[in-house]
Amino acid sequence: MKRVLILGAGLVVKPMVEYLLDHGFGITVATTTKEKADRMIKGHPNGRSLRWSTEEAEVLEKLLNEHDLAVSFLPYRYHVTIAKACIKCRRPLVTTSYVQPEMLALDEAAKKAGIILLNEAGLDPGIDHMTAMKIIDHVHGKGGRIEEFYSLCGALPAPEAVDNPLKYKFSWSPKGVVLASRNGAVYLKKGKKVTIEPLDLFRDRFTYDYPGVGELEVYPNRDSISYIEIYGIPEALTMYRGTFRFKGWCETLDAMKHLNMLDDDIHDYANTDYSQFLAERAGTGPIGLRRNVALKLGIPECSVAMESLDWLGFFSKEQINCGRTSPFEITAGRMISKMGLRENDRDMVVMQHIFLASWHDGKKEVIKSSMLDFGSPSTNTSIARTVALPASIAAKMILGNKIDLKGVYRPVVPEIYNPIIDELKTLGIEMKEEFGLPLSEMIN
Repeated sequence: MKRVLILGAGLVVKPMVEYLLDHGFGITVATTTKEKADRMIKGHPNGRSLRWSTEEAEVLEKLLNEHDLAVSFLPYRYHVTIAKACIKCRRPLVTTSYVQPEMLALDEAAKKAGIILLNEAGLDPGIDHMTAMKIIDHVHGKGGRIEEFYSLCGALPAPEAVDNPLKYKFSWSPKGVVLASRNGAVYLKKGKKVTIEPLDLFRDRFTYDYPGVGELEVYPNRDSISYIEIYGIPEALTMYRGTFRFKGWCETLDAMKHLNMLDDDIHDYANTDYSQFLAERAGTGPIGLRRNVALKLGIPECSVAMESLDWLGFFSKEQINCGRTSPFEITAGRMISKMGLRENDRDMVVMQHIFLASWHDGKKEVIKSSMLDFGSPSTNTSIARTVALPASIAAKMILGNKIDLKGVYRPVVPEIYNPIIDELKTLGIEMKEEFGLPLSEMIN
């Protein structure tokens, strides 16, 4: 029996535990929160859990030598350390995180060790890459060109579960969501490189009407331009990767950024309430705080951002109950405490690819690939399924010698993406493709 070592027991791990156990693999979930792992394993004879932290390097190597493959759901900053241990122990690795330059630098070492380090094998990044490459390879195979490409994705509460001013609830790594909001972005539009500074990320947004959901806002996701090379579309004049949100999130996070509420600098907040924290961040006095904050931001007191800050309690006299910490930790902690999915809430994943393809005869067409998937905390959330199941299938394929690649990879080659897409369909996760659409369907 092949054995898989799963590192971490966060919000998206459960579907992988269930999948691998159902397919006859032995698993060990190593995590700082053993109780979470036990709830996922449910006493299955082929599953075990243990308490482990990233500082225990010798324990990690011992575990790797006892298993045939590792999957890391740890924060991305640990992946290179895990990958180096995998190279030393000659064990393949699967992650759902973006490839960092330090990971890419391990390509030759992984090849020499005879293993694959497969990254970006989740949802976004993951399913987005695979389903995009399926269409890109189809167009190229028929002699066509990809002139423009938009790839948009969002993990959101279902419309009926939206009940706060931000219109958002955390369905995956909460701190990861807030951390991502501090990024800048760069993309290509109509042949022009557009660079967005971190402070202005949420001001560069547009609306998109998604069938069955309604109007969503889109803001740019990190470095889109690098995917021109990754996807093999040097002809593209537009390359844009974006994130979906309901209206409310962008305006609120923009306000938080401009109020310095997401900074990392350490201060002593002992005996401080939330209104004092906000006043300190905004550089105003506590008297007339709401009016002063609105004036500083240049927005009405009745705006969504102000309602969100109020709903989160940042105008309240409630004590923060912490000492030396960062504004980011206070802000993220407050959001996490109030914005989780309830047991009866549905979450959803919305994904949309839009291509402008051109052909040798001068004709052009818009191609769309769309996915709307729902889940629930009482079973498995949509985000957990769509992140964990592609990685689970990839792990099964590697252990079954269905993937014979060595080195650092993303799932952008047919021998990886085709079988994963095919099996995801059997699990109810599928992109609906539409070809031959009019040019009016393209984002301007």
